[in-house]
Amino acid sequence: MTSKSSNTSWHCLFGTLLKNLLVPVGITVYVEVPIMAKSPQVDILLLKREETQWTAEQLALLPDGIRESQANHLLLEFKYTESLSENALRQSVGYDFFYKQHQELTEKEVQTFLLIAKQPKPDRLKKWGYMSTQNNGVYRSQYPLLRDITLLSLNELNDEPHNAWVKCFASRKIEKKKAFSILRQTALKSATSQLSYFISGLWQHWFVEKEDDEIMKKLTEKQVMEMGKMWGDVFFAHLTPKEVVDHFKKEELLAQFTLADRLAGLKSQELDEIELYIKKLKKINLRTPNI
Repeated sequence: MTSKSSNTSWHCLFGTLLKNLLVPVGITVYVEVPIMAKSPQVDILLLKREETQWTAEQLALLPDGIRESQANHLLLEFKYTESLSENALRQSVGYDFFYKQHQELTEKEVQTFLLIAKQPKPDRLKKWGYMSTQNNGVYRSQYPLLRDITLLSLNELNDEPHNAWVKCFASRKIEKKKAFSILRQTALKSATSQLSYFISGLWQHWFVEKEDDEIMKKLTEKQVMEMGKMWGDVFFAHLTPKEVVDHFKKEELLAQFTLADRLAGLKSQELDEIELYIKKLKKINLRTPNI
């Protein structure tokens, strides 16, 4: 294990991704949740929803396994550097039990997930009774003590847009690259600037920064954001005006300017053309009956 891996709070970075991704669509995300009264903070994430069903907007962002859950409280234990182990399962069972007890919630109201960046070995899955489900990378155990702990193997999740967000934290570089590629093609253009900066910063960390870079020994949320913003600024600084327009929707760009800004610098002939066009639109609107 490198110094970078040993000092980085990967569950906090994973939580930052989920916050930026899910809070805008109405899913509350907590990082290091106290699971009982006077409890120490533990490395677990909590997703909460108020509605009885996921919305279409939420489903587009949630990975397989989680998106099928009917629970309103979802506990996520994330392991980036650790393999599937008895200790990790014991922690998940403890978190699941004490959270339900402390919050006075039923089995149906809470579901706990163990997310593993490293692909579990078949013998370990067999040892703890975990079997494949209809979704690749989603496992459920036959053993009574573990049946409430759903296992997600990030490397094995299908290459779908709704899985790509969490697969940015998969252990295999080939899986990470596929995930980033999917996000660039499908989701990042409509993402918030904060989320875009974070994803860009992760890309730089995984594929550009040197492993022994001093600043990377402990990766923090602030560093990831700063890297993403820096590389984003560099990227846009080298784009031509046409490339900028092609990168965004024209309506989005125009919305950033006042009417005076849009008309600034136009020649008299161009203003006359705009005036004629507006008159034409008004005539069309007058002829169109109100329904």
